Amino acid sequence: MIARPALLAAALAGVAGSAAPYPDARVAPPRNAVLGTWRMVAATLEQDGRVTHPYGPRPAGMLVFTADRHFVEVLTDPATPRFASDRRGGGSDAENRRAMAAGIGFFGTYAVDRDGRFAGNRVEGATFPNWVGAVRDARALRLEVAGDRMTETFTRPDGGRLRAVFRRVTQP
Repeated sequence: MIARPALLAAALAGVAGSAAPYPDARVAPPRNAVLGTWRMVAATLEQDGRVTHPYGPRPAGMLVFTADRHFVEVLTDPATPRFASDRRGGGSDAENRRAMAAGIGFFGTYAVDRDGRFAGNRVEGATFPNWVGAVRDARALRLEVAGDRMTETFTRPDGGRLRAVFRRVTQP
């Protein structure tokens, strides 16, 4: 079995998403608690002593973890007003600001430790360009799974703490 530090380093470097993430096909990959599709049911942001709902009171979002160690996450506020122009890229300054603040989408690779717990990720693409190339370990981004419920806690660079709750939709 590959040691935990080697597996994390390989996954965060993008190697874990290759056709053969485990060099010895006779060795079973570790259990993976996050594997599957998850739907966001709640989200809060704690910053400067205040708690807000960055994706509205009834957020919409999905988080998918694949067996080959790729992920995609899209979080939105379904109450975000539509653009008057009905054209992507054709919104007013205010419409564009609101849309950018009300959602995020990103994808990349991830790793799990020997016990199948989330160990970190590497962002390959994002609607917020500053996240592209970001590498997050389990200290900056915690995913805790309890049955069909997962809690994601992310400490942002500005000190804000995002907490999103997901329910499992599918499990392999």
